[in-house]
Amino acid sequence: MGRRNRRNRKRDQRPAVQRTPEEEEERRKAREQAAWESGYAEIIKENKLFEHYYQELKIVPDGEWEQFMAAMREPLPATIRITGYKSHAKEILHCLKEKYFKELQNIEVDGQNIEAPQPLNWYPDELAWHTNLSRKIIRKSPELEKFHQFLISETESGNISRQEAVSMIPPVLLNVQPHHKILDMCAAPGSKTKQLIEMLHADMDIPFPEGFVIANDVDNKRCYLLVHQAKRLNSPCVMVVNHDASSIPRLLVENNGVREVLFYDRILCDVPCSGDGTLRKNIDVWKKWTTLNSLQLHGLQIRIATRGVEQLAEGGRMVYSTCSLNPIEDEAVIASLLEKSEGSLELADVSSELPGLKWMPGITHWRVMTKEGQWFDKWEDVPTSRHTQIRPTMFPLDETKMKEMNLHRCLRILPHHQNTGGFFVAVLIKKAPMPWNRRQPKALRRAPAAVPDAPVVTDVAEDVTESTSEPALVTADVENEGTKPQNDSVKDSVCGPPPFKKMKLFGFKEDPFVFLSEDDPIFPPIQKFYALDSSFPQRNLLTRTQEGKKKQLYMVSKELRNVLLHNSEKMKVINTGIKVLCRNSDGEQYGCAYRLAQEGIYTIYPFIKSRVVTVSVDDIKILLTQENPFLSKFSSETQKQTKDLVMGSIILKFEPDPQKPDTLQCPIVLCGWRGKTSIRSFVPKNERMHYLRMMGVEVFKNKETTEKTSTEAKAGLDQQDTEDMDVGCMKEDEEELLAGDGDLDPENIDSSDVKQDDASACTDESTANGSNSESH
Repeated sequence: MGRRNRRNRKRDQRPAVQRTPEEEEERRKAREQAAWESGYAEIIKENKLFEHYYQELKIVPDGEWEQFMAAMREPLPATIRITGYKSHAKEILHCLKEKYFKELQNIEVDGQNIEAPQPLNWYPDELAWHTNLSRKIIRKSPELEKFHQFLISETESGNISRQEAVSMIPPVLLNVQPHHKILDMCAAPGSKTKQLIEMLHADMDIPFPEGFVIANDVDNKRCYLLVHQAKRLNSPCVMVVNHDASSIPRLLVENNGVREVLFYDRILCDVPCSGDGTLRKNIDVWKKWTTLNSLQLHGLQIRIATRGVEQLAEGGRMVYSTCSLNPIEDEAVIASLLEKSEGSLELADVSSELPGLKWMPGITHWRVMTKEGQWFDKWEDVPTSRHTQIRPTMFPLDETKMKEMNLHRCLRILPHHQNTGGFFVAVLIKKAPMPWNRRQPKALRRAPAAVPDAPVVTDVAEDVTESTSEPALVTADVENEGTKPQNDSVKDSVCGPPPFKKMKLFGFKEDPFVFLSEDDPIFPPIQKFYALDSSFPQRNLLTRTQEGKKKQLYMVSKELRNVLLHNSEKMKVINTGIKVLCRNSDGEQYGCAYRLAQEGIYTIYPFIKSRVVTVSVDDIKILLTQENPFLSKFSSETQKQTKDLVMGSIILKFEPDPQKPDTLQCPIVLCGWRGKTSIRSFVPKNERMHYLRMMGVEVFKNKETTEKTSTEAKAGLDQQDTEDMDVGCMKEDEEELLAGDGDLDPENIDSSDVKQDDASACTDESTANGSNSESH
């Protein structure tokens, strides 16, 4: 400690070096270049054991081995996916096609000719595209800076996702419908979770789909990365929880006064794997690869998959996937699961569900190899000393059983077939309860303790005792078994009683979830001010504080509210709900102490019957490019609508004109504030940039200059507005996060950055003061 303190004192005594922003930028670029050169230049893309192993298994068709290895040594091309559930997905696609993709043509970067981006021919509606650009080239090339800024901004707004092509396959094969209850067992970092959320909201006219997504991850830090990803889609139907997927607790819900087990219609089981299918982007796997990784993960993968099918509803679909090519992690796991199911599960034939996708059928014969290169053909050949490392389930079953299992229905994606990563997918259908779930329970679940008068809500996880090895002893595992609520005194506003035995928590301590009571005094002024429809689900509003003023109000769907109320004693909930209202004390004098939040505007807007102002495209441009525009700058129709409105939060709505197909054809809903003589919008910076792009306004600003571009001048942007929209000032760690394609480092995300009650850095979190010059 003494030496450390002396070093710190010496460091503090050093004179601060004053550098200009230009010098700091040069130092940053030099560090990046040094990191790339030192980080990957020394890695040789060869692994003799890898080649020997897969050549022996014959997973690659005859005559294609050299193509396979050549593809493995090439950088993975960048792929992007357009968020499909928003009504303006077509506008984004049009913007990409007509502007950014055209600008990428006929460009040469580092001696490489840039090919025109092409749609993935198997992904629906041209919503996924790939190019020959690698992630490194996009991030480092000045010629692509504008495209890079576009990707960063639109990714943060939730309109585009940088995601590997093969990673998009499992959610598509789940065939999600808006009424489905979905469990994502190993969800972080969240790219597939975002796809599931999009599918739930396929119809944006329905603010609360009947279905929901529960996204789980065992790593507490990665859970916050998952929250960061999921929150971009602004859905009230998502819950992020922190559990070991192999023992994720069985949940209960109340249905018509009866408490019953929650079974999921769809489960995504994208398990931890050795990742040798990601060699093209995770280059360090070349030197680390060994068969030992697969042998060690096999047991965990079976436990997770088993826990998944236990919680799957009859007739439901579970997708098992890995980014590994090793049959020990792929077909061996599926074969083991099918054998123990005794006919309760079957492999679905999905060969026609993704036309255009090239894939190889699952294999039915393989051998097991140790890290030393020793091969075993069957379990009986394995010496006793190896029994802890090699298990019977790693070997193929007899030929008759393997044929009955239809393992050829599994999908193996090889990198050289469509210039992708390596991947494995299997789709399982549950036809009947699992054999060990058919026995009746021996005893009822413990009755929950009475809830005290003061609503105390906790998200402490219970001491997990459920096990897949003895499922018959777990009452909640009994399928189709409903139990009546044991305690009628449980309040609707409380997420359940505290746990009987508290388990030591790791990671960030979460705030409680407290639902608003029906007689809460803060709601009537809100209802009156915004003229909320009688159908507004007040019972779904919640806050994250037990004492003091409620600063933020969040909303969840009715189904998630049901889950929260009956399972807080067993779930560690990291995040749920979408922010719809923010406290603004200055607004209290005008009739309501809460203003609308842009984050949840599309959820709450359908219920609001007052303070809705219809604006034109020109009005939207003024709102998004000027901080506090006077009323006189807006159209006469807008001035007329706002003339008699009292000061406070308003909704600014643009409706497209179908008679003018050349104009913007997607609706826009913005949060605003009516001041004494002005109107302002409360919209995050990246979302402002998105809407401006959709209206044809150029928002790119070169980092090297402080002068306005000619296009910005035409758009009427002043210097301050240009600086507000400049994404070049983004922190490098944030840029790295947004520019990634799914394998993001959770160390880059601080849990406090995505904690639900923390104020965001964007404009949406600012508080208006109700005057002529509303401030942040």
